[in-house]
Order: sequence, then C-alpha cells, then structure tokens
Amino acid sequence: MTFEQYASRRVPVMLGTARAICADDALAEDLVQDVLIKLHARWSVIGSMEAPDAYVRRMLVNEYLSWRRRWVRSRPAPPAGDGAGADFASEQADRAELMAEVRRLPARQRAVIGLRYFADLTDAEIADLLGCSQSTVRVHAARALKALRVGRTSQELTATEGGAS
Repeated sequence: MTFEQYASRRVPVMLGTARAICADDALAEDLVQDVLIKLHARWSVIGSMEAPDAYVRRMLVNEYLSWRRRWVRSRPAPPAGDGAGADFASEQADRAELMAEVRRLPARQRAVIGLRYFADLTDAEIADLLGCSQSTVRVHAARALKALRVGRTSQELTATEGGAS
C-alpha cells in the first residue's frame, strides 16, 4: 500500500483519535498534519510494518505530549467561558463546560481520559501507547476524574451560594 492510499483511508480515524486526545478540533488537525509529515518521511519503514495503525496512534500521542511540553509556557489557558453561549441548548453548554475542564487537565491525564472515553481503548492499550504501566493509567484516570468532579462541584457550590445571597 502506498502512503497516499494509507493516508486517504486512515486520516478520519487519525483525526478522531487526535480530537479525543486534544479536545480541540483545530489543534487535532494540526497534530494529524504534523504526524502525516513525519509518517511520509518514514513510510518505507512504517508501511512495511505488521500493524502500522498502532505505530501511527503512538506517533499521535507522542507528538501531542511533545507539543504540550513545548507549549505549556507559551500558550495561555483557554477561557473557562464568556457567557456568549446562552443561546445554545443546555446539552451543548454542558459539553463546552466539560471540554473546558478537560483542557485544564495535565497532558498525561487528558491523554488517558481522551484515549479511554473517546477512543475507547483499554488500560493495557493506553499503557502501551504512553509507555507506562496499567496501574499508572488507572492513577491518571482517577486523578483526572477527581479533578473534573471537584471542578464541577466547586462551580455548583459557587452558583448555589451566589443564588442564596
């Protein structure tokens, strides 16, 4: 199979995985583009592998984590919400709020959450991708979920206290 054939067939899957990891459509597209450039340069080796999809998925995760390390000091945190979404359905507002909370997670916790709940990978697959043990994956997931619950609880408490005054 040529690189062009592989890319045309697998880009939608790569974008889905990247969106799950990044929680940002534009960033996911950039991530896939960068990985495709690297993939093209090494296609003679990667294309002859038994499971190139697993290798490409690993490339996506590694590139994302590398970006997060480089950009953590140069990119401002995404805004929590500016209230402009009042016209959207409550389901869309909840989703946007959740994604804002997910964006605040550390890179590895966000990667675990994205791979587990959006890409539907097992702990073993995630551990293999991240180069850690399954118990480390479970720790990252537990901490991420705790942070998401704490963020939600503190917002609900603030809203309740604000309404009671």
